[in-house]
Amino acid sequence: MTIQRIAMLSVHTCPLATLGGKETGGMNVYVRDLSRELVRRGIAVDVFTRSQNPQVAKVSHRLGPLGRVVHLVAGPEAPYDKYRLFDHLPAFVEGVIAFAEAERVRYDLLHSHYWLSGWVARALRERWGIPIVQMFHTLGHLKNRIARRPEEREPPLRIAVETEIVQFADRLVAATPVEKDQLIEFYGADPDRIAVIPPGVDLNRFHPIEPTLAKQTIGIPVEHRMVLFVGRIEPLKGIDTLMRAMALLVRRHPDWLRDTCVSIIGGDPSPEGQRENAEMARLQRLREELGIGDLVTFLGAKDQDTLQYYYSAAEVVVVPSHYESFGMVALEAMACGTPVIASDVGGLAYLVRDGATGFRVPDRDPEALAAAILRLMEDPLLRQRMGYRAQCWAEGYAWPIIADQLLALFEQVQTMSPWVCAI
Repeated sequence: MTIQRIAMLSVHTCPLATLGGKETGGMNVYVRDLSRELVRRGIAVDVFTRSQNPQVAKVSHRLGPLGRVVHLVAGPEAPYDKYRLFDHLPAFVEGVIAFAEAERVRYDLLHSHYWLSGWVARALRERWGIPIVQMFHTLGHLKNRIARRPEEREPPLRIAVETEIVQFADRLVAATPVEKDQLIEFYGADPDRIAVIPPGVDLNRFHPIEPTLAKQTIGIPVEHRMVLFVGRIEPLKGIDTLMRAMALLVRRHPDWLRDTCVSIIGGDPSPEGQRENAEMARLQRLREELGIGDLVTFLGAKDQDTLQYYYSAAEVVVVPSHYESFGMVALEAMACGTPVIASDVGGLAYLVRDGATGFRVPDRDPEALAAAILRLMEDPLLRQRMGYRAQCWAEGYAWPIIADQLLALFEQVQTMSPWVCAI
């Protein structure tokens, strides 16, 4: 059977949102770029997400001629605590059904992302009788294992809903073999219902740019060396470990202060942003306490169309996360020919080839991170070799390759599904 139309569910965050915000990151990129690749193949994709701004058009065609992002009213049309969204999911379900009826469209498959979307998918399957392919992107159990403060823990509701989804979804997509093992160990998932398919990368956007041009484009002096972080500003991203590592390095190499900068992309560094994001405020205080105020710059969220210039301008991209199911930033940086230093955790342990495309270091270890940064910053030939290998490695994750695997899975699920279309 051929897949002709897919309902993509991304309840809590819009795939068109600016990256680096509180709830925007790799999942947004995944949903957007996969949808565009499917549309290029003639498959119609409707991405359903919650409206967070009444001024934004309820239907956007920015995914291509057969692709739509549909903003549904479910709860306040404003940024909203994603855990409180659970009470508004029935309204979201009714919004999806009403849209489909008004457009007179029939979907072949539900592709749901994150636990909130998985809950919605089950309600839609009961109505429409079509299969569900679920991808979590992050897992509550794993986030709780690395949480150090009560406010960093995921609520029991999330764990309970994730456990239910693992049991009722027709197929689960794990980004790496590591995530597959986690689904089995922590949620009791059936191994035969898990497909390991990594996220892809858009090589038309992420490719090497001559460093001098890249630095000029983003306004960094050509002679400066840049260490780069890209991602959400939250405790599990380990930005404090990067800052402590850089503080160690500038104490030992004070000359770095003349020609080195650390750029942090993500979040809102303004006073208002610090009031809304405790981690942003904590990191800015830490920067001053460590005496690296002149070294570290918080650049805020950036449109993804500019990220390739930052990746190409950087000597190294650091991903010091305590947990990552995959590590989209690492993949994008490697596609731009930039070596990556990453924590040896989760999907990063699978994605970053230690000693080949970059280095993996122990989690929460500023000394080890500092040593890896020093080695790459002081050895241009090593950076060049690793950057070339990184680019070659990333080419295997091109979206056309990944979409082939996902389409094969979708068609298999559709063929084997016990569900009978009801609309």
